[in-house]
Amino acid sequence: MSDTILTKHHTGWMEITLNRPDCLNSFNDEMHMALGTALDEATNPSIRAVVLTGSGRGFCAGQDLDGRDPRKMDGPPDLGKTLSTLYNPLVRRLRSLAKPIICAVNGVAAGAGANIVFGCDIVLASEEAKFVQSFAKVGLIPDAGGTYHLAQILGPLRAKAWAMTATPITAAIAKDWGLVWECFAPDDLMPAAHAMAADMAKGPTFGLAATKSAIHQVGIQDFDGHMTLEAEIQRACGQSADYREGVTAFLDKRPPHYSGE
Repeated sequence: MSDTILTKHHTGWMEITLNRPDCLNSFNDEMHMALGTALDEATNPSIRAVVLTGSGRGFCAGQDLDGRDPRKMDGPPDLGKTLSTLYNPLVRRLRSLAKPIICAVNGVAAGAGANIVFGCDIVLASEEAKFVQSFAKVGLIPDAGGTYHLAQILGPLRAKAWAMTATPITAAIAKDWGLVWECFAPDDLMPAAHAMAADMAKGPTFGLAATKSAIHQVGIQDFDGHMTLEAEIQRACGQSADYREGVTAFLDKRPPHYSGE
């Protein structure tokens, strides 16, 4: 695998690190391909939780603009193709991966780098992290799922104001707005992310994956349709080994030992 992505396997969970620290882990094609390979590894049933983070002083500054100077190009870039072939498949994979993804934001998350964060399931952030929807500064819209996730999380008015002003916000503000679950002192961020991943990897990950799937389908149909979907998903959960173990352990007054099945 390319060294633009680092992976480390722990007992039951996996850590994936964006590793282009000299350019704030901004994406080029090589890093996209390497991250796809890492996510392929993460589909292994032995991996039951994932931590995604960045190396150096930033999480991800979005797209690497080296080579995108319009003055040096024969014509305008096809950014729709870039999204369709690289960013959109990445965010779809993060949302559909049937296990929890914890994003540990260690520094600045800007542009598509910020919106990849919001495609994960639980966001933990360093108190020194900053989030920037930088697209308005170059005449673009928030992409990589940005307009969708911002409107869902923030509501349309706050989403539009943040996107149109490109105002950087602190981790504390991001938490207040509901973009971040918890903030930590810089030295405490990764231990907290590791502890959460280890704990989730021991949990009923069949049900955790189902919870993720059900929440992601909110709004696809009306309320009655979603209630029907809940019943279908709950039926599958009730037939899982994790449910049987959880209830049995509760009745036996012992710690459960989940298999993720």
